[in-house]
Amino acid sequence: MMYIRQRKEIKTTTEVSEDFPAQEENGKLENKLPSGCTNTRFWKILSFTVGGTTALGIGLLTSVYLATLHENDLWFSNIKEVEREISFRTECGLYYSYYKQMLQAPTLMQGFHGLIYDNKTESMKTINLLQRMNIYQEVFLSILYRALPIQKYLEPVYFYIYTLFGLQAVYVTALYITSWLLSGTWLSGLLAAFWYVTNRIDTTRVEFTIPLRENWALPFFAIQIAAITYFLRPNLQSLSERLTLLAIFISTFLFSLTWQFNQFMMLMQAFVLFILDSLDMLPAMKATWLYSIQITGLLLVCILQFFNSMILGSLLISFNLSVLIARKLQKILNLKSDEHIFNFLKAKFGFGATRDFDANLYLCEEAFGLLPFNTFARLSDTLLFYAYIFVLSITVIAALVVVFHNLSDSTTEQSMGKMGNCTVDLKPGTAYNLMHSILFGFLALSTMRMKYLWISHMCVFASFGLCSREVWELLLKLLHLYNPKRICVMRYSVPILILLYLCYKFWPGMMDELSELREFYDPDTVELMNWINSNTPRKAVFAGSMQLLAGVKLCTGRTLTNHPHYEDNSLRERTKAVYQIYAKRSPEEVHALLKSFGTDYVILEDSICYERRHHRGCRLRDLLDVANGHMMDGPGENDPDLKPADHPRFCEEIKRNLPPYMAHFTRVFQNKTFHVYKLSRNK
Repeated sequence: MMYIRQRKEIKTTTEVSEDFPAQEENGKLENKLPSGCTNTRFWKILSFTVGGTTALGIGLLTSVYLATLHENDLWFSNIKEVEREISFRTECGLYYSYYKQMLQAPTLMQGFHGLIYDNKTESMKTINLLQRMNIYQEVFLSILYRALPIQKYLEPVYFYIYTLFGLQAVYVTALYITSWLLSGTWLSGLLAAFWYVTNRIDTTRVEFTIPLRENWALPFFAIQIAAITYFLRPNLQSLSERLTLLAIFISTFLFSLTWQFNQFMMLMQAFVLFILDSLDMLPAMKATWLYSIQITGLLLVCILQFFNSMILGSLLISFNLSVLIARKLQKILNLKSDEHIFNFLKAKFGFGATRDFDANLYLCEEAFGLLPFNTFARLSDTLLFYAYIFVLSITVIAALVVVFHNLSDSTTEQSMGKMGNCTVDLKPGTAYNLMHSILFGFLALSTMRMKYLWISHMCVFASFGLCSREVWELLLKLLHLYNPKRICVMRYSVPILILLYLCYKFWPGMMDELSELREFYDPDTVELMNWINSNTPRKAVFAGSMQLLAGVKLCTGRTLTNHPHYEDNSLRERTKAVYQIYAKRSPEEVHALLKSFGTDYVILEDSICYERRHHRGCRLRDLLDVANGHMMDGPGENDPDLKPADHPRFCEEIKRNLPPYMAHFTRVFQNKTFHVYKLSRNK
C-alpha cells in the first residue's frame, strides 16, 4: 500500500455570485432575496478572501496528509532505491521508467529519440512510446527537473511524487470551487473537501498507485468541471467568458493528454451536453462551444501522439461530428486498439462470447466488476450517501418539472405563473452537474474502477445541495414550511452540524493513521532485481507476467516481451502467447513461442502458477485453458466442448527437471516466489 507527498499548485478561485436567472432584470430585487445574510460589497470581499484561503489551505493539507501516509506506510525515505522502484507496482513502474530513462539520457534530444524509437519495451519491435502511451507528463517533469536548480536538494523520485501529491491539492481545490460555485457559499466547498478526505478509500487511490494515469488526469478533469460550471452561468461578461473558455480548453487538453481513457469519459460528458441541449436546459451556443473544445483538445492530443488511430476513430469524435462520418472513419482505419474494451463491455453485459481471453482478463478483476455494496455502507458512515440521495431526489424532481415545462406545447401565461409559484428553476450549471453525476454513477455501479470519478463528484453534489438556497426553498415549499429565515438557517446549520460530526468521528482515526509506522518489505522481488542487474547482459530479453515485467524494466532497464499498457492489439496477442507458460503446453511449443519474441530469460511466479486469489474460472491458468479449448483443473463443471490437454501445465512440470524441459530451459535463479529460466539457443 502506498501514499504520497505534497506539492502546492493551486488555481485561483472564481467569483462568488448568488444571482438568480429569473430575477436578472431587477438588480434591486436581487438584493432583497430572502437569504438572511448581508450582501454588501465588504462582506462579499471578506467571504471571497476567507473562502479562497480556506480552499488553498484545505487542498494543501490534503496533499500533506496523503504524503505523510505514504511515508509512514513504506518508510519511503529510508528504503533503498530499488525498493522505492519496486513499490511502483504493475503499470505504475512502467510509466515511471520513462521518467527515469529521460533523466539518464545524456541529452534531451537523445532522450526524445529513445522514446520515439524504443526497442526495449517490446522485444524485436521498435515502437513510438509518445504515440502509444500517455507519457508526456513524464517527459515534461524530466525536462523541468533538469532545468531547475534542485538536483542537489531533491532526488528525482521525490520531485515526481511531490508533483503527484501537489496535483491532489489542485484536485481537492477544484472540487471545493465547483461546490462553491453551485451553492454560492464556500461552506459547501469545505464540506465537499471534508467528505473527499473522510471517504479517501473511495475517492482516490493515489496512495498506492502514484504514477497511474488517472492520478494525473482527474485533477484537470475537476478543473474542467469547475470551469464549465462557471461558464454556464448567465450573463457572464465577455472577458470572463473568454478566460473561462481558455481554462476549459487547457484543462480539457491536459486531461486528454494524460489519460488513455479520456475519450470515454468525455464521451459521457458529450452525452450530458447533448441531453441538456435537447431538453432546452442549456444555452445552445454554449453547448456548441463545449463540443468544439472537446474535439479541438482531442485532435491536438492526436497530433502530439503522432496521429494515434485510437483517438482518430474514437466514439467521442464520432459522436460530436456525426455517426455516419464515424462509421466510415473507423472502417478506413481498421481500428483494433480499443477492441478489447468493447469486447469487455459486450461480455460484461452478456452480448458477446465469454471465452475471449482479453475480455475475461478484465471481467475477472475485481476493479472491473460491479461496485460492491459495502461501498455504500462506508459512504453512509460519513453521511455522504444519505445527503447525496436527498439532494439527488430534490434536484431530479426539479429537473423533471423543468423538462416537462420545456417540452410542453401548452405553456400559457397562467401555467408560467404557477411554475413561478413553485419556484422550480434549475440553473444550467446545476443541470449539468446533475446529469454528470447520474451518468457517472451508472458507470461506477457497473465498473468499480470508475467509482473514483463518481464519488469525488458525489462529494461536490451533496455538499452543494445541503448549502443551496434553491434546494431548501423547493423542499420547504413542498412541505408548506417555507420561510426566508428558515432557509438561511437550514443551508448553514445542516452542513455545520455534519462538519462537526465528521471531525468528532474521524479525527481520532486520522491521527492514529498518521502515527502508525510501517515499512516496505518485499525481499524476494528485491533479490530478483539485484540478481538480474548483476548476472544478465544489459541487452537480455525477459518474458513473464505484465505486472512483474514493468518492474523489471524500471529496476534493471532490460528489454521486455510484453508490458501492462494493454491498449494495443498486437501487444495483447503477444501477451497471450507469452502467458502460455502458465497453460498446458509442451516445452517445445513454449520455447518456440518465447523465442519468436527474442526471449533470453523467462520468469515464472508461483503466485500465478498456483493462484488461489480468484475463484475457479477466473484464475489466469483457467482463462488460458478455456481459450486453448482445454478443461480446467480442479473440481467443477467444464463446458462440454472442452477437452483434456495433451500436456501437463508447463509452469508446474518444468520444476521437475525432466529431460524434455531441460533440453530447452535451464534454471538460473530461484527463491520462494520466482523461478528464472534461461532459454537454450537450439530450436
